[in-house]
Amino acid sequence: MSAGATDFYLVPAADGAVEIEVRRSRFLATVARVDDEAGARALTERLRRAHWDAGHHCTAHRLGPEGALQRSSDDGEPSGTAGAPMLEVLRGREVSDVAVVVTRWFGGVLLGAGGLVRAYGDAVRAVLDEVGTRQRRRVAELDLEVDHAGAGRLESDLRSRGVVVVDVAYGARVTLRVGVPPADTDGFSALLASLTAGAVTARPVGEVWVDAG
Repeated sequence: MSAGATDFYLVPAADGAVEIEVRRSRFLATVARVDDEAGARALTERLRRAHWDAGHHCTAHRLGPEGALQRSSDDGEPSGTAGAPMLEVLRGREVSDVAVVVTRWFGGVLLGAGGLVRAYGDAVRAVLDEVGTRQRRRVAELDLEVDHAGAGRLESDLRSRGVVVVDVAYGARVTLRVGVPPADTDGFSALLASLTAGAVTARPVGEVWVDAG
């Protein structure tokens, strides 16, 4: 992964599917955002049921901030010609929390090992180009307790400055939960003091991963 990978990584911006044709064989690449291997398996089984007439449902998935959990399957294609090149595309794009299935209908023309590697890799590249990626960032969560009269204005001021407002809870007072890059907590405290004339302080809650944008 690239520099700063401990603070952010890339995930699919959406689920999607793209079909390509190579020498009369059809390759349907389906990509989905998944949280665990159960999600990846569920995607594969759904496509097996939907496309029962296809010859192969080759798979690859990567999970976690650094893509530490990786699996692939050739599903009956010659060893190393499908799942491995699919996984290599995911690695090259540095995308994680992702599962991709390439469903193939044989068109009657043998592609050879090199042709299969290119076709399966191209199918995954095509679907990733279609759906795009977004960042998932590690943030420090902070709670801000505000009176009802000032909560709306503070929330608006924070959002306008790019601060992620994770949640708003209403009780005797309003609690704004915000997400701040761990390295920026001191800067956020200074911003908060400026916006509230020192009347509101931030209480650390913990760290979580959130989708940016």
